[in-house]
Amino acid sequence: PTSAQVSAVPQPRRFRYTLDNNVLTTEQRQFYEDNGYLLIKKLVSDEDIDRFRKEFIRICKKEVNPPGAMIMKSEALKSQYGQSEKVVNKVQDFQEDEELFRYCTLPQVLKYVECFTGPNIMAMHTMLINKLPDSEKQTFLHPMHQDLHYFPFRPADCIVCSWTAMERASEDNGCLVVQPGTHKEPLKPHGYPELEGKTNKLFHGLLDYDGKGPRVHLVMEKGDTVFFHPLLIHGSGINKTSGFRKSISCHFASSECYYIDVENTIQEDLEKELQEIVHKKYSMPSMKLRVRLDVCPLLQSSSVPF
Repeated sequence: PTSAQVSAVPQPRRFRYTLDNNVLTTEQRQFYEDNGYLLIKKLVSDEDIDRFRKEFIRICKKEVNPPGAMIMKSEALKSQYGQSEKVVNKVQDFQEDEELFRYCTLPQVLKYVECFTGPNIMAMHTMLINKLPDSEKQTFLHPMHQDLHYFPFRPADCIVCSWTAMERASEDNGCLVVQPGTHKEPLKPHGYPELEGKTNKLFHGLLDYDGKGPRVHLVMEKGDTVFFHPLLIHGSGINKTSGFRKSISCHFASSECYYIDVENTIQEDLEKELQEIVHKKYSMPSMKLRVRLDVCPLLQSSSVPF
């Protein structure tokens, strides 16, 4: 055959989960291909993290109130500590907070995100988690789960989470724990697994998780960032220390992703639970499972949202 004929034969893609780029090494791409996550040391500067921490403290003290953000608190601690970081365990959907949303626009973060999503990037879901010291109640334990359970959009391979440690994360204070290679498995049924009778609202976990298979605790230092696939099985334990374990994260997706209807799927129960919560809190009659989204401007060449 001629060289033209040979080159016309389709070649199998070596890598399914990353796109061709000049950022990741072949070894890094292969590691993500095999394991579903990739840890980059000291990606985010101390200066940026300190700014995020200061903004979080301002939110805790109600000095700022970001529109649309969900500020989740421990009501049991509120009477003891008032408005402080000792009470707030999560700020979710902080897209309207200019300072925190800077995380989603950091060039050093986006250059890695693009390796998974392509150049047209959207910030779909944002969180700053402040894992508080826990007790036997295990209030802030998140059982093993897949993030795609919470997301009504696809395809999964065009979604990636960027999760940055704002201080040292270890087994003692509830670091992330992952089950390598599980990103190759389908989305599994989630709910409230039996954890010695303890259930935490919306902290869903795998219902059929048997605990078998290798697990890796991601011990991370301040500024370390892990990128992981939305089907990767992961979770986090309780904080057994007297301090905090802060992290800031964003789930990014390609602008080519599309919404799905979760009716008659294993995600339908989550939608019903969210409907009940919204109805009780806001007296709204109905809702569909959707997430807030904001376009991440630095690498977004098309401004058309879903």
